[in-house]
Amino acid sequence: MRAATITEVLDRLTTIINDAVTNNRRTGYFAALYYKVTFSVQQGILNNRFDDGPRMERLDVNFANRYLDAYDQWKNKQPMTGSWQVAFDTIDKASPLVLQQLFLGMNAHINLDLGIATVETMKGKNLQEISNDFNNINSVISALTNQVIRELDRIAPLLSLLGLHASRNNSILIQFSIGSARDGAWRFAEELNSCKPEDYDKCISERDKNITQLAMSLVNPGRLVKFTIWVIHLFEWKQPARITKELHEFSRPYLKVGQVE
Repeated sequence: MRAATITEVLDRLTTIINDAVTNNRRTGYFAALYYKVTFSVQQGILNNRFDDGPRMERLDVNFANRYLDAYDQWKNKQPMTGSWQVAFDTIDKASPLVLQQLFLGMNAHINLDLGIATVETMKGKNLQEISNDFNNINSVISALTNQVIRELDRIAPLLSLLGLHASRNNSILIQFSIGSARDGAWRFAEELNSCKPEDYDKCISERDKNITQLAMSLVNPGRLVKFTIWVIHLFEWKQPARITKELHEFSRPYLKVGQVE
């Protein structure tokens, strides 16, 4: 069954995380990061951070269900969007960095799912009314994602080597930006919202094709960056269960019910 509340989303994410730890699978990486984001959104609603709390919960749940549906489709070997397919296909490969795994999830979820969830939440209403809360939820995503990435040096001690290529244009891995993804998601939401009903699915499909290409670029970066990734990978933790627990541990400071910002 699909989640109907943020609490149900957190319960589903907890199940995914526990399953990943038990079975030593990389499925827990993105789920652990997403737990942190979802919990923070829930706290933001409780603390009146958003213009419309109930509407934000609907957006958050619609958004989360896109990921949870993709996870279920992957487990049941069912068709899914191309961008999520690339992300889940990479889960069973040992060579991608934890950072790549996280970016693949964010690529599919922000670049494709967020726009769809926003339009679904505002169906029959003026899309612009949610623009401020759209930016607020993305501020949460950006801040917590960047914090987790900064803390990844415990898992991947040489991760800073990627900074050596920061000025190069040969790798989407270096260029990936939460801010750019957010802006693109809003533009896509506006485009999707203006689509005729008969063109709605086609609009999503065309967007997914483009985001799938970005996913492929994340999996196969430029040659020089690929060598750097290989070096980083030599010293990165290798046990998925341990990595998942560490990523989830980053969430602990946020797991205080009723916490006031």
